[in-house]
Amino acid sequence: METKKKFFIDCHLAGRKYHDADEVWDQLKVGTELQLVRDLDNRFDPNAVAVVFRDVERDEDFCIGYVPRTENETLANMLEMGWTDVFECRICKINEEAHPEAQIQLTIKIKRRQ
Repeated sequence: METKKKFFIDCHLAGRKYHDADEVWDQLKVGTELQLVRDLDNRFDPNAVAVVFRDVERDEDFCIGYVPRTENETLANMLEMGWTDVFECRICKINEEAHPEAQIQLTIKIKRRQ
């Protein structure tokens, strides 16, 4: 049997308290799909990969944080090479009682190309 997705990384959502997560907090659930966007203009991290929630009702995107700098180099390089459509990022855990940097856990998988 062929697998449709391969595990890439699990990580926390970095910078959550500095971005727009609070604006869409009630919409963020385990299983919510998020977008990964290469942030080439980020002055703090040359390999920055933003994590974006798409609010369909408002037709608006919200940057809710970033892939941690300790986990983003390979991902950043692949996104720069145009491989944006092969990644799937989902929330795998939410802990509202944790420190903001540990409240949201992400799972990133690689989808099989069709």
